[in-house]
Amino acid sequence: MLTDDQVQAFRSDGFAVAENFLTQSQVDDLLREADTAIEGNTLASHDAQRMEMEPDQPTDGTAVRRLYEPCTYYPVSRALSEMDKLLDSVAQLFGPDLLFHYSKLNMKPAKVGSVVEWHQDLSYYPMTNRDSLAVLFYLDDTDTTNGALKLLPKRHEAPLMQHTREGFFQGRVTEEVDEADVELAEGPAGTAIFMHGLTPHASAPNTSGTPRRTLILAYRAADAIPLFLGPMTAKHETHVRLVRGEQARQARFDGDGVSLPRYKDEVSSLYDLQKKSREGKT
Repeated sequence: MLTDDQVQAFRSDGFAVAENFLTQSQVDDLLREADTAIEGNTLASHDAQRMEMEPDQPTDGTAVRRLYEPCTYYPVSRALSEMDKLLDSVAQLFGPDLLFHYSKLNMKPAKVGSVVEWHQDLSYYPMTNRDSLAVLFYLDDTDTTNGALKLLPKRHEAPLMQHTREGFFQGRVTEEVDEADVELAEGPAGTAIFMHGLTPHASAPNTSGTPRRTLILAYRAADAIPLFLGPMTAKHETHVRLVRGEQARQARFDGDGVSLPRYKDEVSSLYDLQKKSREGKT
């Protein structure tokens, strides 16, 4: 479980860093599972339903950018998503009734790993209240050279930042970001970062010779109900399941207005949407 100081950090800053949350043995098991999942895939020939490749590589290149939904498709990751220590920690923050929302494994290969621009997760999938978080597990020792997570503290209780341009959702913050208070979340393999869904975050490309693999599991309170916005909402809800407590009998509203993302086109991932936004195509 989280310490009192970590719970307080999450409530006040919008995130908490817990080193050694996973043992090295657990990390090794997750990495072996990931290696097996990506083995044999190339840019020209890969399972696009299960993974996304780094685009700037030869057609026979094997650099994977992201594994989709490891906690649905692979047993070691699935077991982690239901681990008592993890669910006990999330329950400290959002109460006893919890939904698993989604998972992904961002690979950030050495010398390749793509940039992730400033954004807030809840901009992608608005809900009736704000009780949503992501738990990011570093599976490699992580620092500024291989793309450690950057966070803006104390922004999670403010209104959602602007993510639109000309009325369309860009998947990234489109207003000026003041980075004076940015915190860098560095840590050894096994570190867990509990990050509120409204905490702005980003990461730089991996310029080092080592990978920065990060397994991301998202949870929310059972009474945080998605606002239906068509196919993208249905896509975001595909892998939702109850992992602790009971299903909600009614939605809980926090009373604030909710910004609704208007997508110009259906997009496959955050990387794809942010790239199109940089190129002025959204």
